[in-house]
Amino acid sequence: MNFGMTEILIIAFIIILLFGAKKLPELAKGIGSSIKQFKKGLDEEDGEDKK
Repeated sequence: MNFGMTEILIIAFIIILLFGAKKLPELAKGIGSSIKQFKKGLDEEDGEDKK
């Protein structure tokens, strides 16, 4: 599934309409910290399996 520039712009516009421009940085920060915690959890689980 390859998206062109037009599709990406439409999706971004819809996201801005739904969440508002002020909420987007908070949303991105939350997603980033969630990904970081998920990777940390995977690393900890891999460490336990190798012992």
